[in-house]
Amino acid sequence: MRRTARVERVTKETKVLVELDLDGTGVGEISTGVGFYDHMLNQIAKHGGFDLRVHTVGDLEIDAHHTVEDTALALGAAFAEALGDKAGVTRYGHAQVPLDEVLASAVVDLSGRPYVVHDEPANIAPHIGGNYPTSLTRHIWESFGHSARVTLHVSILRAGRHGAQPDAHHIVEAQFKAVARALRQACAIDPRNAGAVPSTKGAL
Repeated sequence: MRRTARVERVTKETKVLVELDLDGTGVGEISTGVGFYDHMLNQIAKHGGFDLRVHTVGDLEIDAHHTVEDTALALGAAFAEALGDKAGVTRYGHAQVPLDEVLASAVVDLSGRPYVVHDEPANIAPHIGGNYPTSLTRHIWESFGHSARVTLHVSILRAGRHGAQPDAHHIVEAQFKAVARALRQACAIDPRNAGAVPSTKGAL
């Protein structure tokens, strides 16, 4: 069976559609109105090996916050739906991804217990591409993690030369690539698991 989900989230501020296939080939079709965010969600698709369609219409005349947050919530809900009871999955995933001078780490547990730890340099540029506030990156992982019901740790291990301002684009993109690779590993079917839920409790 294909592990797929279709999630619609509609509020007075945004209208979001997410379609996800965990067993895809890395095809992304992303449109949120926030160009850099589109680029980041495409990293989730490509490096996670997921087929991902995201279409968001939000109140960008105010700012990007509602659009980015509600998209992350819908994406997390899609992962939760597609994973179902999580029978047969690997459960844990981890990745370290370099992007030139930056090294990012992501560790995920499909635990059913939402918990997010995020650590990145405090002195990065406030915006990327005009309408993506870098302060929202942590909020994306928090929104995604709680909606997907996963434990997620995302950290920047290296950010460039000492004393120089870090490259915000590289720092954020490395995080998305690392999370994608960790999710790919965690969501993969473990052939040694015989379809069982990987928990001594029998449920995740």
